[in-house]
Amino acid sequence: MRLFKKVQILKKQYDFLIIGSGLAGLMAAYHASNYGTVAILTKAPLDISNSYMAQGGIAAALSEDDSVESHYEDTITAGRGICNKEAVKVLVSEGKERVQELIRLGMKFDYLDGKIAFGQEGGHSHRRILHAGDLTGKALVNFVFHLVKQKKIDIYEKTLIHELIEKNGVCLGAFAYDIINRKNITFVSQNTILATGGASGIFNRTTNPNTATGDGIALAYNAGAKVSGLEFIQFHPTGFYTEEGESFLITEAIRGEGAYILNHDKQRFMSNYHQLSELAPRDIVSRAIFDEMKKSDSKFLYLSLAHLDSEKIKNRFSNIYRELKKYNLDLTKDMIPITPAAHYVAGGIKTNLDGESNIIGLFACGECASTGIHGANRLASNSLLECLVFSKRAVDKAKKRKLVLSSDVKDHFINITDINKEEYFRLKNELKTIMSDEVGIIRSEESIKRALNKFEEIDSLFDYKPDDYYSEKLRDLLTVCRLTATAALTRKESRGGHLRSDYENKDDKFLANIVQQKNCEPKFEEVN
Repeated sequence: MRLFKKVQILKKQYDFLIIGSGLAGLMAAYHASNYGTVAILTKAPLDISNSYMAQGGIAAALSEDDSVESHYEDTITAGRGICNKEAVKVLVSEGKERVQELIRLGMKFDYLDGKIAFGQEGGHSHRRILHAGDLTGKALVNFVFHLVKQKKIDIYEKTLIHELIEKNGVCLGAFAYDIINRKNITFVSQNTILATGGASGIFNRTTNPNTATGDGIALAYNAGAKVSGLEFIQFHPTGFYTEEGESFLITEAIRGEGAYILNHDKQRFMSNYHQLSELAPRDIVSRAIFDEMKKSDSKFLYLSLAHLDSEKIKNRFSNIYRELKKYNLDLTKDMIPITPAAHYVAGGIKTNLDGESNIIGLFACGECASTGIHGANRLASNSLLECLVFSKRAVDKAKKRKLVLSSDVKDHFINITDINKEEYFRLKNELKTIMSDEVGIIRSEESIKRALNKFEEIDSLFDYKPDDYYSEKLRDLLTVCRLTATAALTRKESRGGHLRSDYENKDDKFLANIVQQKNCEPKFEEVN
């Protein structure tokens, strides 16, 4: 039984439909506006996204002593053998051009003595991180949003996308629900670009906003798109720790400026794990912290900046300084409790170098996409760069495509009621706990199978309602959890962001990506 009559459906048509409002979505909309009509659809306000919350900066080989070749090698090394090398070449070469383009358009990064002040982060062999204080993501998103506002682009905030329109392997747009006006809207488009961000919000302790639950990945998978690399969840080494589970990111740039990581004996230990000590790649630092916590049977370790120039630290990391003050902690002299927190999904919707999925007319860019750039572990500050590069490449490819749009798209109605809302949020928290406990930073076959069994139990007990938003939302959340767990179960080794207690070593017979598709068994595909 349908909950809406046909008169309550709006139908809108655009040349480009951009789903997501982080840096990738905004840049895609900015470029697409030169070639046709554009709509941005976002379920949240524009200031809620992983891009907006990014602290560290954006990596680009712009300093005099740096090179794209060096940036390439650092990215490949961090990716633990599973990077798509062609994609990495595109990222580091075109990334340099995209950043220079932003600067020409007026983006203000930090300068020192008349030159760009490059920061250092883990895994980088040079100081190549451009930053705007410790709120680079916010500065970038606000700047690009200013560019977008100057274009003729329609923006639909608080608009929920619940299904892609797919017919015979072609994407024709999306079905949506406008929360503010309580209207169903059918968006028909020749080109749909998913820029919906990541999925680390499916874990309890995360640096991501609660909205980061892999919506775009589920939408694409349900429509028949391939996904890959979802077992590679990057846990940021320095998530702020509280007993209550609250967490926020303490940027890697702090370690780039010389911060120490200390165990409960107040001793540094990272040199025992890697020659770069605190500046080792994130997967190594996270694993080392996890091991040290096990040794001391503790839930957190410490970050210390007491040996550094306090005024410099206050100025460079003013936002983090203010946030920690809320917890009566002084960044410049106190020991800051830290623990790894789910931060970034290295996999996502499988695309080619132009952001195309295997569904005609459906593109993906940013964290929801899997071009193979990051391999098994993302190099710090490559994510914002990826947004700039592949949003433009997706638009450049999409503008050449002319699809014959179907005139008989059947509308899909949903409603939002309180029938399932409370139960959905209860189960969402339960799923986050399952993912954290069983498919977290260290997994095993036993723990992953426990998780999969618990997912089936939740699925069987939930009272699904026809055309109910929260029913569809739970199905999507379960889809992302299952895909992540299944990929983690399939990869019987430890590599990058995927660590197995029952297969602790890297095994090069798994030197490939796990690709999953609806109604198909997971399979390994070679990388370039």
